[in-house]
Amino acid sequence: MTKKERLQTVLSGQIPDCVPASPDFSNMIPAKLTGKPFWDLYLYNDPPIWDAYIDCAKHFDIDILMDGYFRLTFDFEKDPIPWEKAIVYKDPSRIITRKYYKESGKYVWKDTVDVYYVDNPPSMNVDLLRANVGQVPDVFQPLEGVKPVDMGEKGLKSIMDKVGDNGLVGVFAASTVAISNARQIYEYYDNPDKHEQWAQERLSAAEKKFEAIMNMETRPDFICVGGSGTLVFQTIDMFRQLALPAVKRVIELATKAGIPTHVHSCGPETQLVKLFAQETSLTVIDPLEISPMGDCNLAELKKLYGDKIVLKGNIQTTDVMLYGSKQDVIDACKKAIDDAAAGGRFILSTGDQCGRDTPEENIHALVETARTYGRY
Repeated sequence: MTKKERLQTVLSGQIPDCVPASPDFSNMIPAKLTGKPFWDLYLYNDPPIWDAYIDCAKHFDIDILMDGYFRLTFDFEKDPIPWEKAIVYKDPSRIITRKYYKESGKYVWKDTVDVYYVDNPPSMNVDLLRANVGQVPDVFQPLEGVKPVDMGEKGLKSIMDKVGDNGLVGVFAASTVAISNARQIYEYYDNPDKHEQWAQERLSAAEKKFEAIMNMETRPDFICVGGSGTLVFQTIDMFRQLALPAVKRVIELATKAGIPTHVHSCGPETQLVKLFAQETSLTVIDPLEISPMGDCNLAELKKLYGDKIVLKGNIQTTDVMLYGSKQDVIDACKKAIDDAAAGGRFILSTGDQCGRDTPEENIHALVETARTYGRY
């Protein structure tokens, strides 16, 4: 089987030639492998992080399940404010940018900044006080040298062509995350009368996005409806109230159209697996992290829901992948396969994002174990 065929087989509930290996190294490892400052990728698109990810995935010979790294964007989703970016601070370790636009000849500055690091992913929408940046920049320079990228259908086609038979490419149509920071928590409790409106707005936007995706000549292999840390700033009830209606609708539409759906949600996830398995036709969920990152027991989830949903996970990314030996990785992978592979609907992966300095031999060990030990 090709890697693409292997993944398609698993997502359809059938048995492939071996357990697919799709570790999560979405950002840091691909950026590091380029040998460039991280801000070259994230700020200057040189290369874009999604291109670096595909190169990295091919380097490690994984089954690519590219879940939303490329943010397909339609014109109706773009910010109507004509923002431009300026560099307001730079030293050997970081570049700080801030958005602005001109109104009646005056600069209007956004109240947050983005911080791009030389050797780590960026911090976006950082409070001015935390970034030690004043309300109005003392000095700044226009951001120049950013390579243009097509975030529409043409860009998606380019990525799908580059992935080819190495795997599948997904794009977002909705998100499980409606609340992702402390400010939004305050807004939620301060505005109970707006909850129904917010949920309806998310539902309408999701339906519009899905319709636009389906109207493209080039369609993704699957649809992403997850979001990092769904149950970190939201309770399960807040998720049900604000985000689930849109997510559930997209899953329903995608299922009807014969397109798989995918949820990524790091952190606590046991309640989400239960909900999606019992109340929706979601295809696959990851990363099913163990304590202390999450609350998932892979064997238990397989026993309860493994006949309804594809489980993708869940090798621990610090103690095992980052600091463990090659044998530690092999042992953990064999246990995960023993816990969840029987009957199919399992993809061997890691918890949320392997650290930047994860030894290459450990990633190779995960893939090799799936290829040799991961037989159904």
